[in-house]
Amino acid sequence: MITARALPGLPEVRRGDDLAALLAGARAQLGPGPGFAPGEVLVLAHKVVSKAEGRTVDLATVEPSARAVELAREMDKDPRHVEVVLRESAEVVRAEHNVIISRTRHGFVCANAGVDASNAASPDELILLPEDPDASARALRAALPGHPAVLIADSFGRAWRHGQCDVAVGIAGFAPLEDWRGRTDAHGRELRATWIATADQAAAAADLARGGKDAGEPAVVLTGLERHVTVEDGPGVQALVRSRAEDLFG
Repeated sequence: MITARALPGLPEVRRGDDLAALLAGARAQLGPGPGFAPGEVLVLAHKVVSKAEGRTVDLATVEPSARAVELAREMDKDPRHVEVVLRESAEVVRAEHNVIISRTRHGFVCANAGVDASNAASPDELILLPEDPDASARALRAALPGHPAVLIADSFGRAWRHGQCDVAVGIAGFAPLEDWRGRTDAHGRELRATWIATADQAAAAADLARGGKDAGEPAVVLTGLERHVTVEDGPGVQALVRSRAEDLFG
């Protein structure tokens, strides 16, 4: 059985806060012990990690470039916001329908390079993705009692489908993929394409356990996924990112 429980009692996180200590305290409230149990998976909304690491921008400090001003005019956006998106983008893949699709330095293809204003501390603050989400996940795993697997998640849109779905953007101690290619299904047929994105599925499951995007519940503990938890930190999120050679749409 798989369970998902949001951690209670986390305060608003700010730059420099000891996030591991805050998470350990929240986990202790769930019991029965003071730490994470063997095989547990901790899924964190990236914004709580970004806030603790100071990955935020005050729009008052941003001077937009000429390109940002031009794009902002075309898309009816704040040019300062567009400038931050451009700074966080390794490449602008497409800009239309009021959305900038970027390829980030991490290799993620997503809207606005992951730059977002929701759940920011002030109206003029933007929250960025962590500089190195895998490193953030590894550091948290090492610091947390019981050393659970750690996933850092963000909500991404999907080609051909409406709505957003949480996916993993940072991974430590969790196998990001389960490869069934070459194995057989229940009727003995060989599977040729089944390659399960286990980390993304865990991130999406955790998001359903939160009270909502306004609930202030950025951390969720999953159980029942022990077979995907690894002793080593593992390859991280890059195992999930398609190479440019495999990208049929970029």
